[in-house]
Amino acid sequence: MKKIAVFASGGGTDFQSIIDANEKEQFCEIAYLVASKPQIGSITRAEKHGIKTLVYDKTQFANKDEFYTYVAQTLKENGVEYIVLAGWLLVVPETFIKAFENCIVNIHPSLIPSFCGMGYYGLKVHQSAIDYGVKVSGATVHFVEADVDGGAIIMQRTVEVLFDDTAESLQQRILKVEHEMLPLCVKLLCEGKIEKCGRKVRVMQ
Repeated sequence: MKKIAVFASGGGTDFQSIIDANEKEQFCEIAYLVASKPQIGSITRAEKHGIKTLVYDKTQFANKDEFYTYVAQTLKENGVEYIVLAGWLLVVPETFIKAFENCIVNIHPSLIPSFCGMGYYGLKVHQSAIDYGVKVSGATVHFVEADVDGGAIIMQRTVEVLFDDTAESLQQRILKVEHEMLPLCVKLLCEGKIEKCGRKVRVMQ
């Protein structure tokens, strides 16, 4: 069974969606949660389910590069094969991406290439979609490369943008899609049913 690590920066609802799906189908071993700061909801979820945590605590690491080096070494030593960014707000350095090339996936709350890249996270994404006046938004699961949100797309699902939507209401509907799509992609990845060919990705279900 493939080992994965989930990276999260907040409450961890996407993280929880993977936990819940995996408890039903057992498609992977969630070996670690990597948290971008102490005392966040994701850590509480990991502790509840007996998942080990690695935390970026500024009192213990001189800088982010030192933390990423420590995380990469720990994950490699413990046989982690895939990394899932589930609401991870720290930019991942190129050295780390190369250490896990084509093995890191991320979920982003828009239809990439719209409303993505540096500065687009959380409610900012949804407010930008509303302000632009798009009729559909959604979520994207993609491979992680050095270009932020620029990796090959694995799966996308759409959500209608309503005339009277707020960033918060649109976020809640997109989260429902995220919580279905992200665990599915993780399952397919661990089962060897996702094949990357340059910028094109074949998904076998």
